[in-house]
Amino acid sequence: MLVSHSKYKLIIVILFVSASLIKIALNDFSENPKTIDLRFEEVMSMDLVVYNDKIHLLAAGKIKQQDSLITVKHSSSENLGVQWSNEVELKNAISPISSFGNDIQLATFENNLLAIWQIKGELPGMGPLISYLSKDNGKTWTKQSNPAADDLGDQSHVDIIADKSGNFHAVWLADPEENGYQSLRYSRFKDEQWQASERLDDSTCSCCWNTIALSATGDLSILYRDMKPRDMVLISSQDQGLTWSNKSIVGDFKWQFDGCPHLGGGLAESNKGDIYSTVWTGLENHSGLYTLKSSDNGKSWTEPVLLSQRASHSGIAVNSKQVVAVWDQRDDDGNAVYFVKSTDDGKTWSNPIRISSGKTNATFPHIVAQEQGFLVVWTEKSSGKPAQLISKPLH
Repeated sequence: MLVSHSKYKLIIVILFVSASLIKIALNDFSENPKTIDLRFEEVMSMDLVVYNDKIHLLAAGKIKQQDSLITVKHSSSENLGVQWSNEVELKNAISPISSFGNDIQLATFENNLLAIWQIKGELPGMGPLISYLSKDNGKTWTKQSNPAADDLGDQSHVDIIADKSGNFHAVWLADPEENGYQSLRYSRFKDEQWQASERLDDSTCSCCWNTIALSATGDLSILYRDMKPRDMVLISSQDQGLTWSNKSIVGDFKWQFDGCPHLGGGLAESNKGDIYSTVWTGLENHSGLYTLKSSDNGKSWTEPVLLSQRASHSGIAVNSKQVVAVWDQRDDDGNAVYFVKSTDDGKTWSNPIRISSGKTNATFPHIVAQEQGFLVVWTEKSSGKPAQLISKPLH
C-alpha cells in the first residue's frame, strides 16, 4: 500500500505532537517529590526566591527537637532543586518567632542577600523585626537594623523584595500608635541602611500575610487584606517606593467579616506587564481560592476564576511560557498540595493536579519560576513525625 508524501508529513506531525505531550507529562510527574535536607529535625518557617535562575532557600527550624531556640539556614540551587549547596547557618542570629504564615523572608540582588524576620518582644508571640545582610551570596551574614521606626509592639507578616537598582523594599504590619488594629508599613533599604518607614494604609486585617512583587519595568506592587470589607487589595509604586497608588480591590467579593482568616494571597508579574494573583475569600456560598489577572498595573482585574473551594494557603509564579498556581487543601487522606497551570496568559487553566504524597499533612507551598520551569517547596508532616521540606520541579 502506498502512502502519499503529505500523509507521511501528517503522521510525523502526529508522532511529534504525541511525543511532545508525553514529554510534558513525564516532566511534570516523572520526578517524585523529595526531601530537602538542611539538617533540621523540624522545619518551622521558610522562604524561596530566585535571582538569575539561581534559587535561594532560607529556612528556620530546630536542629534537635528539644532545642528552645530556632536556627536559620541558607542554601541555594542552580538546577531547579535537583541539587542544593551545603547549608550555611546564620551564626549568632537572633532566634525568630516567625512561623508558617508569618514566615522569615529573603530577597536577593547579585551577590547581596537580605533576610528579615520577627523576633521575641515583651509580650508572648509578639515582637519587632530584625534584618541580616550577606554580601557574598550567603556565605557570611551581618546584623542590620530594624526597618521600623522602633522596636515597640507587634511587627509581623513582613515581605521583602529587591529592585533592579539593588535597593530592597520591605512591607509589614504594625501598630506603634496602639490604635488596636494593624496598619501597613513600608521601608526601603538603600546604601546598606533602612530609610524612614512610612504608613501605607491606616487599617488592615491584622494577621494575613502581605506579598510584594516587582514588574519587568521596575514597578512595585503590594497585595494585602483590607479591613472593611475583608477583600484583598493592591497598591503599586512606579518610582521605587517614593509614592504609592490608591488601592484597587483584587476580587470584589464585598466580604464582611470581623475576624481574621489568617490567609494572604499570591502575586506574580510577567515580562509582558501582566499581574497574576491568587486570593481567598470566606464569603458565604462563594468561599474558596480564586485567581485573577490585571493588564493595567492593577487598576482593573478579570473576573475571579475559582481554583478550589477547599484551598487555603497559595502562591503563584510566571515565566515566558506559562503561569502556575499552587495551594494546599484538605483531602480525605490528609492535607495535600495541588497546582494548576495556564499556557495562554491566564485565559484558561488546567485541571488541578495533586503533587504531594498521600496520608501526610502537606502545607504552605511556595513556588518560584525559572525559564526552564518551576520549583514548588512545601512542608510535609507524616504521622508522629516533625515537619520537613519537600520539593517538586514542574516543567
